[in-house]
Amino acid sequence: MSVSLDLGRLGRRVLGGAMLAALLAPLWLKSPAVQAQQKERAVNLYSSRHYSSDQGLYDTFTRQTGIKVNQIQAGDEALLERLKSEGKASPADVILLADAARLWKAQNEGLLQPANSTLLRAAIPQEFQADQLWFGLTTRARLIVFDPAKLRAEQIQRYEDLANPAFKGKVCTRSGTHPYMLSLLASIIAHQGEQKAEAWAKGVVANLARTPRGGDTDQIKGVISGECAVALTNSYYLVRLLKSPKADERESAARLGVIWPNQTSSGTHINISGGGIARYAPHPEEARRFLEFLASPAAQAQLANSNNEWPVVRNVPIHNPELSRLGQFKAEKLSVSDLGKYQPAAARIIDRAGWR
Repeated sequence: MSVSLDLGRLGRRVLGGAMLAALLAPLWLKSPAVQAQQKERAVNLYSSRHYSSDQGLYDTFTRQTGIKVNQIQAGDEALLERLKSEGKASPADVILLADAARLWKAQNEGLLQPANSTLLRAAIPQEFQADQLWFGLTTRARLIVFDPAKLRAEQIQRYEDLANPAFKGKVCTRSGTHPYMLSLLASIIAHQGEQKAEAWAKGVVANLARTPRGGDTDQIKGVISGECAVALTNSYYLVRLLKSPKADERESAARLGVIWPNQTSSGTHINISGGGIARYAPHPEEARRFLEFLASPAAQAQLANSNNEWPVVRNVPIHNPELSRLGQFKAEKLSVSDLGKYQPAAARIIDRAGWR
């Protein structure tokens, strides 16, 4: 991984930190291009997205604005830890993360600053933004997949059904401590309260077919292999398998039953990927323009298509036949900031339920 950072303002921020200065010196301070870099307009992006198509999007932003995008990619937790360790010396301007729980954590730990953008406030629906500190950019749904040879669709229409004792030894999930699961549980707390949410979590743990392990793709493949009869997954993981270059994966995924949960009550749980401006951004104006660009219709379509998600901005068309084949559904009406607010309670419930 390589990155070229703007030292015009970054250098002035890091000189007070001896360790960072020592690390940066071999990379940039001796470079003959330092003076040219100081004049360069740039936005330094910390991103947990790792899709090659995104680079084309960033190149378009640079052509339109003259602002270069310097990107560092890592996992969500690694980026948050890096931001905390860098402190005021951080070169980060924009942070892109893959879950409302992680964005809430960035907000709660003081790693973001307000964007103060009228455009973002108007373009992005209110339920997908949090106090001008972070904004949803794409949406995904948490759905249920099942083996039609073992279960009937009418048996498993709600998230609550996963806790039905009739499904003992039939359920696959990833660890309850993963942000995707914590966000789902936070949603259940928001809709039904902590007591019912804890009863649900304990019921799911009692029904597990195996100790939670792996990601959502592993849960889907657990149903395909017969290790379990039903599983939870984010929608885009299923679509990836439906678009797999391997014929056997496509065919196996197409045979699965798919449920949009809670269609007669709260609606299917929705989460986001999104971003905000880093608290100590050296280039806050460029960062704001970059986020506004990502909210434009063309960028929204490309962001969503690259990971088989939906644009967060309404009425942006996308062309993704495999995603469209899953059908229309009723989404929950819940502010993503609530997914953050109930994270501590969700974590306590997961711990008490032993959902490790």
